[in-house]
Amino acid sequence: MTDRRLLLVHAHPDDETITSGATMASYAAAGAQVTLLTCTLGEEGEILEPELAQLEAAQADQLGGYRIGELTAAMAALGVVDHRFLGGAGRFRDSGMMGTPANAHARAFWRADAEPAVFDAAVAAAVEVVREVRPQVMITYDDNGDYGHPDHIMAHRVATAAAERAADPAYGAGTPWQVEKFYWTATPKSLLRRGFEAVGAADLPFGVASVDDLPFGVEDDVITTVVDGVEFAEAKLAALRAHRTQIAVDGPFFALSNMLGREAVGVEHFRLIRGRLGGPRDADGRETDLFAGTTP
Repeated sequence: MTDRRLLLVHAHPDDETITSGATMASYAAAGAQVTLLTCTLGEEGEILEPELAQLEAAQADQLGGYRIGELTAAMAALGVVDHRFLGGAGRFRDSGMMGTPANAHARAFWRADAEPAVFDAAVAAAVEVVREVRPQVMITYDDNGDYGHPDHIMAHRVATAAAERAADPAYGAGTPWQVEKFYWTATPKSLLRRGFEAVGAADLPFGVASVDDLPFGVEDDVITTVVDGVEFAEAKLAALRAHRTQIAVDGPFFALSNMLGREAVGVEHFRLIRGRLGGPRDADGRETDLFAGTTP
């Protein structure tokens, strides 16, 4: 077992690359064990490739299986060899956007919000991974799931509960494990403004008038941690291109199905929610190493 172990919990294939791809590549290259736990196959995603449109949920409903291959290719680009699905591939299904019929699917991950047994099953599956991997550091979304997607919110809740229960000797099987540092992904609003200006975006998505009104993005002063993965920016771009049903890449920029242009930067940002900040720090006083202060 390596001295440094990082576990990331994400909702769908591609989320990991968008928010933390350079970080994953950077730590993997440095010899850390990087484990990705993806909660669904992303079955309800919109498809950007016209020739693959028949895979969508309303037609053949085969997008989830296709995205397993995309995720495998993306992880190869990032140098990550340990990637898993929560409870096994297909155990929990993509719930679609909030308020859509997909929320009520029998296997929808979002059902865990209202059904304690489903939530407990999801947490138990995550605890198994935590106790096996024994990460000092975990990463997931904030309590709004970054932008309000039900699967992102549920990934946050499951990851948070799993980190707590994994440390409880009275819970489940396996050796208890204490996660030392628990982070949320974060996108500073200054970065969003720069990206929109760079691509000359005339209109913002979600019907808002300014970056400040977007359902994602945080003020710069809440960022606690910055990981400089610029050396791995090309690896991140390659991983983004691997998710071709979901992401269009143009130079250093990418867009999802909402065609919101964003810059694929190598510097990624996080908020430490549990644990203690360590050194070294950058000029703004933010830590620059997720593992700073942890015990091997």
